[in-house]
Amino acid sequence: MKEYLLLFWNETGEGQYQIDPEKMKDGMMAWQKWIGNIAMHGRLISTKPIEWSGTIVSNSGLSNTPAIKEKQMVTGYLLCKANDIEEVKLWAKTCPILSSPSGFTEIREVSPFDI
Repeated sequence: MKEYLLLFWNETGEGQYQIDPEKMKDGMMAWQKWIGNIAMHGRLISTKPIEWSGTIVSNSGLSNTPAIKEKQMVTGYLLCKANDIEEVKLWAKTCPILSSPSGFTEIREVSPFDI
């Protein structure tokens, strides 16, 4: 089996995520069901939401802000294992992040790195 990283991208506001607390509460049940399904199949490795604040370290210095691209940023991740990317794509098509008009999931295969 291969490992895959799913990055959940969504719209960002000024210093906070753009989500209504009531919508967040309703959405948590959808997330729990979606993640639970992956876990029930023995495919879940790890998943967490990510805090809004962040620091960028680059050759030009430090920036105390998260990486934001076109008013979107990574809001969470899921690390899983699957037979192939097609299996992961099927999961991603039902991901609750898609309930947000700006939300999307980026899928990246984790490269084996043996030393």
